[in-house]
Amino acid sequence: MASAIVIENVTKTYRMGGETLRVLGGISLEVAEGRFVALMGPSGSGKSTLLNLIGGLDVPDSGRLVVGGEDISKLSEAALARWRAANIGFVFQQYNLIPVLTAFENVELPLLLTSLSRSERRRRVELALELVGLKDRHGHLPTQLSGGQQQRVCIARAVVSDPRAILADEPTGNLDASAARDVMGLLKAVNETLGKTLVLVTHDPAAAAFAHETITLDKGSIKASPHEVPGAHP
Repeated sequence: MASAIVIENVTKTYRMGGETLRVLGGISLEVAEGRFVALMGPSGSGKSTLLNLIGGLDVPDSGRLVVGGEDISKLSEAALARWRAANIGFVFQQYNLIPVLTAFENVELPLLLTSLSRSERRRRVELALELVGLKDRHGHLPTQLSGGQQQRVCIARAVVSDPRAILADEPTGNLDASAARDVMGLLKAVNETLGKTLVLVTHDPAAAAFAHETITLDKGSIKASPHEVPGAHP
């Protein structure tokens, strides 16, 4: 099976208050095409930083980062932005929906940067909203939706452009247990039915149990190798 993500000796540091903070210290790992991987670890372990590097939201200080066959560690800022728009779908804890736009309009946003016709954009948005069970809520504003429904809109927005990979950063962090389970079940379905490689950052073992593999980070290093989760949900 081909590798969707290849990370080789990637480091990342930040300057804070005149000091250098090492966030990632030589991370190396591979994620196979179509796999669902959970990144776990305490706060400050580097999980979100690693996810941001995979998604091209940040760049490593050193090392090699290949996603979908593209060495994104070598791309210019402009090229990285184009690559990100075409290849990555994001799901965030805070939803990041535009409050004055309807569910339909929020999902359509990534497609406005493409050359797709208006009718094709509508077709894709309707399919994405149907996938997440919100076809009947397309005209609702975010404030008219529950937290779980807002996160479903985010998932629809993440898949509507048919990206290579979905990156989810604490997607259940603001949800109750029932809504969290529904959202994780939906992400699992996206992984299985659409074949999307999915990388999840979470503190919640119940959320991580939906993944094929769990990788544990601590202080910028991998503390546990990827492994099969015996109790993973079907």
